[in-house]
Amino acid sequence: QRYEWTAFPKVAQSITPIDRHPFGVAINGVLFDPGTAEFFRGDRHSEWKLEAMTSRMARALDANHAHVQPSGAYHYHGLPTALIARLKASSRSMILIGWAADGFPIYSLHGHRNSLDSNSPLVELRASYRMREGNRPTGDSVPQGPYNGHYTLDWEYVAGSGDLDACNGRHGVTPEFPEGIYYYVITRDYPFIPRSFMGTPDPSFLHRRSPRNRMNRPFPSGDNSMRKKPHLQPKGH
Repeated sequence: QRYEWTAFPKVAQSITPIDRHPFGVAINGVLFDPGTAEFFRGDRHSEWKLEAMTSRMARALDANHAHVQPSGAYHYHGLPTALIARLKASSRSMILIGWAADGFPIYSLHGHRNSLDSNSPLVELRASYRMREGNRPTGDSVPQGPYNGHYTLDWEYVAGSGDLDACNGRHGVTPEFPEGIYYYVITRDYPFIPRSFMGTPDPSFLHRRSPRNRMNRPFPSGDNSMRKKPHLQPKGH
């Protein structure tokens, strides 16, 4: 599978939720793919989808918060810890770790306290999601009991409760884009990897082959093939 994304990303008029397709590609070629194919009682038509990072499925993830799909594709559900360890210069660094399907950059954990001031101290950025309180609705098609984070619907966005917006991103300066750009952040807490796009995702990410025909085997480098469309390279390239 070859993935492409625009080099001139623009904020769209409305956000685009992820629907069973990858969010982006890490700089080592591994996909950021937060969704799962596991539903309450195995019903693929159910609204109650299990979360990989906060349910029993987490036991299947490795130290990089990743695992291999039945197709053979290795992909991340959370922070790519080994990649970050190789890239970071200090315990608090703003590290470019990938590109989203809409062309905006993806960073790990840290950003400037004042997003528009490169001299502002780096802090760990907080997502603006929280676990719902109380009990889930009643009914045979709903997992009974209190919200516990196991399902996507157990979480809700609360504007202003963290540093990031509903797409787990914000506008600000970065080492690669000193004049500022919209960027996404992979966070330590839910949603970990963003679940929606601020821009328009490239169609190459939206097309899913069936598992029988999918070409997701590692390329000679061990990575998925990826290519940015012709663009003006960011500073330092």
